[in-house]
Order: sequence, then C-alpha cells, then structure tokens
Amino acid sequence: MVSQHGILLAVAIISDHFGSLVSKVCRCLLRHGALPLQEIVRRLELSPGQVKNSLLVLIQHNCVQAFNAPRGNGDKTVTHYLAIFDNIVHRQRFSKFLSIIRADIPESEALLEGLLQNGRLTFGQLVERTISKVPEGSITPAREEIRMNFNKLVFAHYVERCPKPEPFFDPLVDEQSTSSRKRAPKTVEIALSIDKKVVNSAALSDAERFSEIPYIMEDASNANDSPRSSISGAKRKHNALEGDAELDSTIAENEVLWRANFEKFTFCLKKKFCADRKKPKLKVGTHPIWEAFFEASLMERDNNSVTSPINGIMERLGQKEGDLSRIVEASRNEEIESLVRKKYGQEAFTIFRLLVRERGPVETDKIIDTTILDKQIVHGTLYKLWKDDYIDTERILSGTGTGNTQYFVWRVKNTFREQFIDNLCHAALNLRQMVNYIAELLLEGSKDDTKLRNRKNILILALTRHDDSLMLFQDF
Repeated sequence: MVSQHGILLAVAIISDHFGSLVSKVCRCLLRHGALPLQEIVRRLELSPGQVKNSLLVLIQHNCVQAFNAPRGNGDKTVTHYLAIFDNIVHRQRFSKFLSIIRADIPESEALLEGLLQNGRLTFGQLVERTISKVPEGSITPAREEIRMNFNKLVFAHYVERCPKPEPFFDPLVDEQSTSSRKRAPKTVEIALSIDKKVVNSAALSDAERFSEIPYIMEDASNANDSPRSSISGAKRKHNALEGDAELDSTIAENEVLWRANFEKFTFCLKKKFCADRKKPKLKVGTHPIWEAFFEASLMERDNNSVTSPINGIMERLGQKEGDLSRIVEASRNEEIESLVRKKYGQEAFTIFRLLVRERGPVETDKIIDTTILDKQIVHGTLYKLWKDDYIDTERILSGTGTGNTQYFVWRVKNTFREQFIDNLCHAALNLRQMVNYIAELLLEGSKDDTKLRNRKNILILALTRHDDSLMLFQDF
C-alpha cells in the first residue's frame, strides 16, 4: 500500500508530465487500488471519454497495468486498471538512466531516450524517430545499424518487450490458493501484495522479454555452383525457413511494443549507490570484494594488468549469493539511522542502532549497559522514539506473589521502514514543489534571475541526491 505522501509525490510527478486531468485519474487509482472504468468515472464525476484517454496515456507510459477480473459470480470479466507506483516515481530518474547507457552503450543512447520519452514504441517507430533526429548534412544511419544498436540494449536487458496488455487475474482464486499453501507444512514464501501479483501475472518469461529482433540473412545459394537438381529440396527448405524469419522480423519490428526495463536500471543504480557507500569501508568484507575484483579482471579479458572498473567488480559481487543484498540492507539501515541521528541526536542514534541490530526485544537495563549512556538520557530518548512511532515497548512481569517485579523491553516497530519511506516521499514532494515555484517565478520575470536560477539548481541537485535514498528502498 502506497503511503499518503507517496501518493502525493506520484500525483505531482504525473501532473508535471501529463497535466491535472491525468493526475486525477492516477490519484484515484493510487488511493483506491485497482478499479474498472465505470467506477473511476463515478468517483471522479468525469466523462468516460476523459477517463479512457487518461488511462491510455498512463498505460502508454507504463504507469498503469490493465487486467481482466471476474465480474461477480458470473463467467464474464471486466477490465480493471492498476496504478504502478514504482514506475511513476522512476520518471524522475530518466536522466540517470541515460547516463548509465551513455557510459555503457553510448551508440544506443538515442534509442533509449526515445523509449523514455514516449513510453512504448515499436522498433519501426524508433527507426523513424532516429532518422528524423539526424541533423541536416549528417549521414543517416542504416536500418541494420539501428537494429544492431537496439539489440545491444535488449541483450544487456536495458530494454524489454512490453508485458501482456490485459492478463486474467482472479483475486479470490489467488486468495484461496494462498490460504491452502499456508496450511501446507514446511512452506516458506514471501507474501506479495495484490499489486505485485497483478504485475507478475502480466510479465513475460525472460526468454520472451529479452528476445532480440532477428536479422534477415541474405540468400547465399547463388554462391554454390552445384547442379540445381541436387539442391532444389534444400533450397525450398531454406526459402521456407527464410520466409519464417522474415515474418518473425516483421512482427518484431512493426507489432511488438518495447519499453525501458526499469528493473535493470534500478539494479545498476543500487550497485553504484552501494559501491559509493562502501568505498571508505572496504576493510569490511574485503574477501568477496577482492574475489570479485579479480573475477572482473578475467571477465574483461585484461591479461596485462589487474585493474577492473567498479561496475565489473559490483557485477561479479552481485553474483555472489547474498553479498549485494546484504550491502543494500546495510545501506538501508544506515539511511534510517542517519535520519534518527539528525532528528534526535547521537544518543538516539546509538540506541536505535542497537535495537535494529538486535532484531528483537531488548531490556532497558541491557540498553543502558551496552550503550554506556546515562540512565535518564536512555529513558528520555526511548520515550521520544516511542512517542514518534519508531519503537514499541512492552511491560514484562516476573516472579510470583508479593515478589512480583516488572521491567520494560523495547523493539523497533515493524512499520518503521514504511514510516521512513513516507518521510522520504514527503521531503521529495517539498523539494519538487519548491523547484516548480522557482520555475514559475523565473517565467514571470524577476530582477534576481541569477539568484533564483542558482537556488533552483541547488534544489534540483538536492532532489537528485535525495532520490537515491528513495530508490534504495524500492524493490522489484
């Protein structure tokens, strides 16, 4: 479930890109979950045409997923629409996505830019766009060259085929199957929200998602001087296969819709974030990092030196079971602990970090002994953290009869991460509103234009850095 400020942030992003009407439809879906067309019309009191056009825009830009669900107890189905919060927030990271491609596959940057700007396109549409962007007097790239650069993006999983347009999903059947699995012994699974299950039901297999556009092979039969009678059967078979290849290529070029793979880009950004965070702390867990260092050197086929790019090291490190996930988890905890330090001070940071590390109830006396803090400071700090819903407490009674004693135990609340993410969204929303306000002042004209532009640039930089923290808590 998206938090209150998360909804406001997503609505602000959609409003900036597509206007107030589309943002109203988006807000309705984020607040109420998946809804059919008529229910959206009823709630917003808009015409069906306005709602339908808004949904088409959101689907085109990968912000909404349509799916079919049963209508009541009958056999008929009705199309529902689900807003995808993560994909909406990704819209403010497009410049970061382009910088990744600029460093990795620079010749394919224009193709990715076309997908980011237009949401979903066929390869044929991308070719037309690429050719139209060529300046006058410059050499127009050949279609095969564009295809080669596009397939590089697909091969590296930066681009994928779009998911199923309207998959079937029955929440009632899914709930029943989940209940039966819970009753089964020795079954361990991660609980997924309805939103995640809908997205999973629409997802293609990896083989389909990353299936490249086939190349058309030229007919090489003319190079063979053998008698026609001896190769006629093979040639007919070759022509039939060639016809199938041409058909597959035509479909892939003109009918299949493609989009940027946000999952891959988020993974790359998390690797970079974690690498930057861990550079000063390489002494922690250096063994797998050094292993990854040399493995990356081998993968780069560099036999003359033992230098490796950080991307190669992190790629190999991420393949080591649990290493990257543990670094991400540690970075998340550090982000939250940093906020606690800024808000409540060093003592609160020390106490909160202890509770996070313990992952369970901790007695007050143990907190005092472990942190070596004054008793009154510990009590006051625990009260502040408890009052603001960062931690929870429980009174424990021990002993019997008149010798009963009581003490308190403390633990981090299960919802502390959700609260932290909501705070991140709130801060991002405030920064975004300030940037938009300054932009409006610049349009109106002011004597302090230079000062306003400098302030706007500072706010944009702060928003970019702040978004790194928000991205760290997004999962696919």
